[in-house]
Amino acid sequence: MTITITAFERSPDGGKGLARDMRVRWALEEVGQPYDVRLLSFKAMKEPTHLALHPFGQIPTYEEGDLALFESGAIVFHIAERHVGLLPDDANARARAITWMFAALTTLEPPIVDREVARYLEGDESWYEQRLSAVEERIRKRLSELSGRVGDADWLDGDFSVGDLQMVSVLLRLKGSGILDEYPNLSAYIARGEARPAYKRAFDAQLAVFTAASTGGEGLL
Repeated sequence: MTITITAFERSPDGGKGLARDMRVRWALEEVGQPYDVRLLSFKAMKEPTHLALHPFGQIPTYEEGDLALFESGAIVFHIAERHVGLLPDDANARARAITWMFAALTTLEPPIVDREVARYLEGDESWYEQRLSAVEERIRKRLSELSGRVGDADWLDGDFSVGDLQMVSVLLRLKGSGILDEYPNLSAYIARGEARPAYKRAFDAQLAVFTAASTGGEGLL
């Protein structure tokens, strides 16, 4: 059964690999599973057909036979459990990898997303600078803790796992902010993730969609 995921027809991330279908693409590339992509306009994302797959009208979704999933974290977890390559065989190491996956999504990502919301939606508010400073302080606290834990290791817990895939994906949202420059070991950690062949294939596939849409090729709204 062919796996089909959904993605933006016109990605708001500008082809930088930050839209959450990138995480699913990367996971599928890591485990060597082919997949199809159904591109959606913003209008189509709010129509009944897509809402039947994703009740919140977002992307990505995942379809395989009679299984339909939404939420990128749940999809990546499903891929990791179903296929060899993203979870260790040892039970304890497997549990730790899953813990890191959830840490990325529930501890690191929320303040990073808060920063994006502040920058893009609240810049005209009188309290904007104070809010941005507070959010960035929260981010730095978490990055300092993570940096101390990673140290000089290549990955979070032994070999590369689903925990690293999710953590690198989350940290990439800070690229260009200047904040990551304060943590050289985390910058190196992210670079290792980006250097993985599976990441590069996933990035190129997502970028191709944006490039086609921007130049009037296939996938244009």
